[in-house]
Amino acid sequence: MSQDAEKIKKLITFKKKLEERVANLESELKELQAMLETVNSILLEKGFKRAEIAKPPAEVEALPPKEEVTVEHPQPQMEYESVTQLKAVTGELLANLYVSGNSLRVMPAEDKSFNVNTPPFTPFLVERVLAKMQEKDSELAKTGQLAPEEIFSYNIVREGDHIREISIRNFDTERLRELKSSIRWTLAKMYEKMKNPS
Repeated sequence: MSQDAEKIKKLITFKKKLEERVANLESELKELQAMLETVNSILLEKGFKRAEIAKPPAEVEALPPKEEVTVEHPQPQMEYESVTQLKAVTGELLANLYVSGNSLRVMPAEDKSFNVNTPPFTPFLVERVLAKMQEKDSELAKTGQLAPEEIFSYNIVREGDHIREISIRNFDTERLRELKSSIRWTLAKMYEKMKNPS
């Protein structure tokens, strides 16, 4: 009887591991589907026909040559090592965060219009997080502890007062974790204010 109980205990542990794996795979599948939707919408913006987009996922990975994608706005295309969806507590997509090496791009969700004047964007994210990281690196560069080209830098691309993209360069793993959580928290707070203007 004790052997049966031991087997059941092991089976329950194994079942939990399987359930966790399934949950992880489902989460990964959702992220991949969201990325595919983003790629499709970008291609539509660039003028590709729907027929070209409606290819099986295996072919979508081999997208048209980069030159075609960048005809309107020539800028280097990057292969991203990871894409993170930044979501509100409600599960609403706020932005996608693309990481490649020591470069990071934050692209707000297409249905969100974040205003740079909405707190806590400037007082918290820009002044207390981004600017502080840049100041710290500038000090290290002055004392020769850091090369000038390795200084943390950021750029906020705006259309009027609306954020179109936040691009960040030169960060380590620790800073990347801090940036992800700070940006997610900031956008979530901004989204709450957008939904419930006081």
